[in-house]
Amino acid sequence: MKNSFLIAVDDSPGSGKAVDIAMAQAKRAGADLVVAYVIEWSAYSFNTPEENAERHKRREEEIDRAAGQIVEPVVAKIKAAGLNAEGVVRHGHPAQTLVALAEESDVSQIFIGRLGASGLKSMLFGSVAANLVQSSTVPVTVVP
Repeated sequence: MKNSFLIAVDDSPGSGKAVDIAMAQAKRAGADLVVAYVIEWSAYSFNTPEENAERHKRREEEIDRAAGQIVEPVVAKIKAAGLNAEGVVRHGHPAQTLVALAEESDVSQIFIGRLGASGLKSMLFGSVAANLVQSSTVPVTVVP
């Protein structure tokens, strides 16, 4: 396991707090940071070939928009503080995708804000943070 941390971001105040805590921990530990944003996406739908082509195009546009508006500013902030960081945007189930990304990136810890951008939905269906705590293979720090 290499000395790096994963930060799940979503442009919410909770996410911003998680970034600050992860940066402080990374400075103390000399760790690199992986900044991740997951666009919720289900592969389970039946479409015509034309609909699939349109869906793929939308998907690529969403990745570009999320990278430019959410991930890249966080990576720039981290680098300005003298830390190493890389950004990643993926589609999928948020908690499952973050677990897979943590394993793929060989991180030693995950940081996530307790309250993200989808407050009402998480109260009804459970939060990404709660799902991540239950399914992660590495420690998860949930920042209030």
